[in-house]
Amino acid sequence: MLWTTEHDSLRHTTRSVIDQHINPYVDQWEEEGIFPAHKVMKELGNAGLLGIGKPEAYGGSNLDFSYEICFAEELGNLRTMGICSAIGVQTNMCTPALTQHGSEELKQEFLVPTIAGDRVGCIGVSEAGAGSDVASLKTTARKDGDDYIINGSKMWITNGVQGDWICLLVNTSPDKGPHRNKSLIIVPMDTPGVTVGEKLDKVGYRSSDTALLFFDDVRVPQRHLIGEEGRGFIYQMEQFQEERLFVVARSIRFLELAIEETIDYLRQRMTFGKPLLDNQYIHFKIAAFQSQIESVRALLYQATEQYMAGENVVKLASMAKYLIGRLSMEIPMELTQFWGGQGFMNDNFITRVYREARQTAVGGGANEVMLQVISKEMDIFPKS
Repeated sequence: MLWTTEHDSLRHTTRSVIDQHINPYVDQWEEEGIFPAHKVMKELGNAGLLGIGKPEAYGGSNLDFSYEICFAEELGNLRTMGICSAIGVQTNMCTPALTQHGSEELKQEFLVPTIAGDRVGCIGVSEAGAGSDVASLKTTARKDGDDYIINGSKMWITNGVQGDWICLLVNTSPDKGPHRNKSLIIVPMDTPGVTVGEKLDKVGYRSSDTALLFFDDVRVPQRHLIGEEGRGFIYQMEQFQEERLFVVARSIRFLELAIEETIDYLRQRMTFGKPLLDNQYIHFKIAAFQSQIESVRALLYQATEQYMAGENVVKLASMAKYLIGRLSMEIPMELTQFWGGQGFMNDNFITRVYREARQTAVGGGANEVMLQVISKEMDIFPKS
């Protein structure tokens, strides 16, 4: 991966928004349990950061995917992964299928204001009984005249409390198999019958509003269908590759931040007359952590280059997602140990990393699912 001055400019712009408009308020928003999504998205939209890879006709910059990865890496400098996740939903989760397959009317109504930061989007896939197993979701949409009538529920929906619209994966063809009966439909969140059941109480990502949503006889026009009916599962699988590469990129930098802050702390913490960092076990451990992170970064860059070339990156993206998920469990746990009693205090950044990085091994496809996908790509998974 070769970075250019244009990539450097994007990094500078992203970091400027983070340093001025987000990080100074993260602790306050974490304590309040929510961040002002519309205000933050508008700042990002004004800076041209919500449509990096989207067509210029809709307010985007029409840049290649390497710029999306560059942006995601820089988002890893946010002091909470919760807001990073919320931004990722806006840029790389609720809009790709709309961009690729949506009608011109839908793009003007939903994509343009989302890129501008005037609307906040959500992606509605997971349900209480269908997380990584997307084929098992139960929410339905049946035709009635020129409308769809939607019934069901969605769980763990990022931006679900403050969102203006949701890209909803639903079953539309009960007579077809689980991979051909699903469609993506845009549902405005103020539509009658849409209910935010509750803002979920999470271990981490405290400032990111995550919701349980209910859909009771929700009526939306059939023109809100994205692309073709019955191809929603395929569209969602396509989107997952960008989502997983985004998660890898942002998580690499978040773990590096934790390492850097731990090094600074260990230089200051004196034990037995010398800095704790002078312990050979500790600096060997930290060197090993950084080496592992760099190996995942190399895999990320390889997958990104192949994705830009139009190649299938399901295996590489899944490998990178699995590895960063594993490191996100291992590295924060060991770093927290180096902080001693301070590592048990909520007012330290390392404690937030310990709570939040763990989710990387679950969200966007659990580690076990990634291994299953890799096995299938290697043609060693049992045939059903």
